[in-house]
Amino acid sequence: MHSPPTGGSGEPNDLLVEIIETLEACGLEDNSYQLQEYIDVGALEQLVASSDGGVTVQFTVEGIRLDVSPAGVDVLAEAQSEAPEE
Repeated sequence: MHSPPTGGSGEPNDLLVEIIETLEACGLEDNSYQLQEYIDVGALEQLVASSDGGVTVQFTVEGIRLDVSPAGVDVLAEAQSEAPEE
């Protein structure tokens, strides 16, 4: 696994780690994508940290839809279109 960037205190960026762990739990290998091509993790972390809890950011990485909020990172289920009944 690649080393996550660290914050100003030298600690790993918790949000970045949570996003990577969520993607890995969905079966996406860490060397199959470049997260910085999808989002600016620093800006995302600032946005979520400055929120009063009402902000969520949704984005897709290699077909996996994520929802990031102050509560954490969630995988969004694909909307399944139902075939009309005959």
